[in-house]
Amino acid sequence: MVAINKIRGRLTERGFTQSDLAKAWNCATPTVSQKLSGKRPITLEEAETLGKLLELTEQEYYELFFAF
Repeated sequence: MVAINKIRGRLTERGFTQSDLAKAWNCATPTVSQKLSGKRPITLEEAETLGKLLELTEQEYYELFFAF
């Protein structure tokens, strides 16, 4: 399960908006909102892009996307 709340917190800490993430993912802002609310899945490619954007370590990446 993806740790959506932690991702939202990390985006806020880094000063990124959903609009910024939409540009990075090349999608519409409402799509980002749906993905960050759990209504739509985050793809592996999007997770990788998000990891780079947020400068996640391997451990942080694992904790956000793979730890249950």
